Amino acid sequence: MSTELQLPRAARIFVSFAALLRVNGFAIAPEQTTAFLTAIALLGPRDLGDIRQSALATLAPPPERRATFDRLFDLHFRGSEAIEHAEDDEDDETVRLQEEGRGDEEPLLSDDANESGLTATRAEALVERRFAQLAATDALRRLAREAPRRLPRRRGHRRMRARRGPFADLRRTLRDSVRSDGEILRLGHMKRRQRPRKILLLIDVSGSMKSRTEENMKLAHTLVQAAPNVEVFTFGTRLTRVTRALRLKRREQALNAAAHLVSDWDGGTRIGDALQAFLAVPRFGGYARGAAVVIVSDGLERGEPDSLRDAVAKLSRRAWRLSWLTPLATSPAFRPQTEALVAIERFVDDLVDGGSSATIVAHVLALGRRAA
Repeated sequence: MSTELQLPRAARIFVSFAALLRVNGFAIAPEQTTAFLTAIALLGPRDLGDIRQSALATLAPPPERRATFDRLFDLHFRGSEAIEHAEDDEDDETVRLQEEGRGDEEPLLSDDANESGLTATRAEALVERRFAQLAATDALRRLAREAPRRLPRRRGHRRMRARRGPFADLRRTLRDSVRSDGEILRLGHMKRRQRPRKILLLIDVSGSMKSRTEENMKLAHTLVQAAPNVEVFTFGTRLTRVTRALRLKRREQALNAAAHLVSDWDGGTRIGDALQAFLAVPRFGGYARGAAVVIVSDGLERGEPDSLRDAVAKLSRRAWRLSWLTPLATSPAFRPQTEALVAIERFVDDLVDGGSSATIVAHVLALGRRAA
């Protein structure tokens, strides 16, 4: 006989609404869900307005995301009526955040596919992608061979013996003095250990990056296998963490696992909303703290540039170094022309070419020689 507590049927719709908010990037703690249920029980709501006010008071959505909160509330509690009402407002779209979940568990929102991959679109097309079994290129083999010694490192808190260093090794000095009748002939030194720096890789898988998606995912798998502290996310109209899938050793197996996780391959482009969703989850935001953040995207944003600028500004304050690699930067004299790239240019440390695996690998391996 099972001893697990089952939720009352009447409470399930409210608990599932809190889960829906989490999927869409809202930071909802379990205590807030409990408070929401308590508020519903105390009010004995007579209409949806009472439920909405209870949700606003207990789940506390940030003011800048109030419109998204209201849209999700209507879709959840009003169903088809809200969908019919939303057909007249195509700009009010939300970014969903997926973490290690299957993309095919969610309904398709659009049947429109971006076949050419040459332009950015706001439409969300949820599709499944399969990766061809291709051999590693020279650039990927170079990354696997040189990454352990060339990726950026940081000073750790632990110390180690050294011939020269800023710290005195008193224990070793006193132990050696016993052999010379208490005379100190040589002072031992210590220095701080060098530890691998965290690397955060954010890959654009929207339709405008369609021609580069497969090579970028193979590069991400190689990087995860070569370095210990690498986190990988994909974004288009959704944000998906694919690190766990890419930790599988066999490339074909890892890419197939990632293909099942991500459901917005070759779809729309909402970079700002995806980065805002990333920063809204404290655990994800911690991945960027002190890390070398690399964003591989053309920057063809179809959302609001203000949202993208604010997200990149926050990300740059947390990161050790923020690099934006775009296929549009085909020469050293490149100057951003799109509204999105112009908005974020002053917040990134590097705005360089990301149009091939060779250029991306060269930049990643050169990060160890860069300063914060």
